[in-house]
Amino acid sequence: MKSLLRLFRSEPSIARPLYDQVVGKARTPHWYVEGRVPDTMEGRFAVLATLLALTDLRLERGGEDAGRASVGLAECFVHDMDSQLRQDGVGDPVMGKKVGSLVGALGGRVGAWRRAVDGEESWEAVASRSLYREKVPSDAALAHSLGELKRYWEALQGRSDEALIGGVLP
Repeated sequence: MKSLLRLFRSEPSIARPLYDQVVGKARTPHWYVEGRVPDTMEGRFAVLATLLALTDLRLERGGEDAGRASVGLAECFVHDMDSQLRQDGVGDPVMGKKVGSLVGALGGRVGAWRRAVDGEESWEAVASRSLYREKVPSDAALAHSLGELKRYWEALQGRSDEALIGGVLP
């Protein structure tokens, strides 16, 4: 019975250190200064969702523990978005719809970045949509963000599953 209950138990704590580190990376000023992503709720969400998408893709390509951490990462995201929306005064009647929309936005980015990583779509096109909603402020801003995302992806690939799950990010 205990093993059956574990199937339905949420374990976002496995990915909490990783999630916290990704949030920290998304708060780095260079995204908003050199990269010129709008320093708004929407812009900050775009950076966070982009970094989470790349991190999730790396976990998908890992072992069994990385797969569990991928699920935990999504659960941490949902919990965080729920908490943020509540702080902004969003009530229960619309909470599910709003969180669902944010989860959908993250899922869309995961799919887009999967295509970029697999060479089916250009990194430039995906970064433009993912960070700027195709309203790129300048070539220099896109070049900065694109360089940072490529370095982040390469560094993620160089980390072991254990290090990533523990929150050791590039």
